[in-house]
Amino acid sequence: MWVEILAGSSAAIVSGAVGYILSKKLEKEKLKIYEEQAKAKARAIEHEAEKTLQEAQLEIQKAELELKREFEKQLEALKKTYDKRFLELVEKEESLKQMFKDELKHITLEKQELKNEREELKKLQEEYERLKQEYEKKYNEVLEALQKQAGLTMEEARELILQKATEESRGEIANIVRKYEEEAKREAKQRANYILAQATTRYAGDFAAERLINTVSIPSEDIKGRIIGKEGRNIKTLEMLLGVDVIIDDTPNAIILSSFNLYRRAIATKVIELLVEDGRIQPARIEEIYEKVKEEFDQQLLEEGEDIVIDLGVGTIHPELVKLIGRLKFRASYGQNALGHSLEVAHMAGIMAAEMGGDEVLAKRAGLLHDIGKALTHEYSGSHVDLGAEICKRYKEPDVVINAIYAHHGHEEAKSIEAAAVCAADTLSAARPGARREVLEAFLRRVQHIEEIALSKPGVKKAYAINAGREIRVIVNADLVSDNESVLLAREIAKEIESAVQYPGEIKVNVIRENRAIDFAR
Repeated sequence: MWVEILAGSSAAIVSGAVGYILSKKLEKEKLKIYEEQAKAKARAIEHEAEKTLQEAQLEIQKAELELKREFEKQLEALKKTYDKRFLELVEKEESLKQMFKDELKHITLEKQELKNEREELKKLQEEYERLKQEYEKKYNEVLEALQKQAGLTMEEARELILQKATEESRGEIANIVRKYEEEAKREAKQRANYILAQATTRYAGDFAAERLINTVSIPSEDIKGRIIGKEGRNIKTLEMLLGVDVIIDDTPNAIILSSFNLYRRAIATKVIELLVEDGRIQPARIEEIYEKVKEEFDQQLLEEGEDIVIDLGVGTIHPELVKLIGRLKFRASYGQNALGHSLEVAHMAGIMAAEMGGDEVLAKRAGLLHDIGKALTHEYSGSHVDLGAEICKRYKEPDVVINAIYAHHGHEEAKSIEAAAVCAADTLSAARPGARREVLEAFLRRVQHIEEIALSKPGVKKAYAINAGREIRVIVNADLVSDNESVLLAREIAKEIESAVQYPGEIKVNVIRENRAIDFAR
């Protein structure tokens, strides 16, 4: 039995070994087959890649050929363009050369002709001189012969001839006079309009002369001491800043402000009223209120000017001119308020222009602006006519307005009905009884001249004529003028005032030099 078992086991082992060997051999054969297949696929892929590469190379070669043909084509086109441009430039150069040659030839010919003409002119001049000398010689001979024959000198003969010519010319003069009389009749209508403008009924109005002082009411006498301040600091600050003379006397419950400048006096009045109302009277507060009031006044002037322009209906006027119209409220001429005068002239000029067939609105506009230069005479030198015309030209006012500004003082003739109406209205407004005071205007001019003398000196910041023109207060820049120089400056101003201004009594020149340091704690 064991023999059978062993025999079976051996047979099983042998058969397992044989099966294993066979399976290994089969796997090896499969591997060979797979390997051959893989190699075949690789050769196919390689063949495909070589084919694709060859095709790509063919495409590249085709593209290169196409690009080369395109390049050669563009190169040929550019070459043709270049050749064409080159030929054009050559032709143009040849044309310019020919033109230059022709021009040079023309200039040469003209030069030669000019030379010939100069020589000919020289010969003619020499001939003229010769003939002139010969004529003078013969003229003197004839003159001497005539004098001998007539027994008259040359002066006596000339007088006799002039007398004879005058007698013979009387008929011609009469004809000329008759001719101009006929022309005057043809112009009768135009002249009648102008005469009508000057013969218009005089305007009747109230006297409105400007005074030189303002009075500020105060609630109690204690306020006077507070306005003066410790050691006079407050009143000094007020007078230096406002440019007016603050008079504190025995007048009950009142402070008097004196200045020839209406604008400064109005600002000073408002500043002191606000200080009295506020109660805090000290230099810093004075300066603060002054700046505030000055800004409010400037805005108020603009608004008043705008209201006047709207009320008159004269159209749109430049804002700077509108502001100057408002400033006329604080200017006076011979005691007559400049704004009131301008409004009178505007209304009367408009009425007259309308009656004569002119432009009523344009006449009103010219009348309103005819004295606009008076708003600038405190800041700039020159007459108000030139200043007014210049600023109206700057802001493109019509020619009629410019002509009216010049014509109302006779600087040029009135060229239109509107300008003539303004001239007539200006004369009527100024000439009516009580309209002006010559003495006041002379005083204002004198005080203004004193301020201008002080302001013309180097280093002077501000100058105020106060105390009715008997004192000039000059504020200088402390960095530019030393203490010693301020003494010399006061003497120079006093000497120039003595030589240039006529005035009664004496004028005190007060030079103030102040060095102020300001900082802020934040």
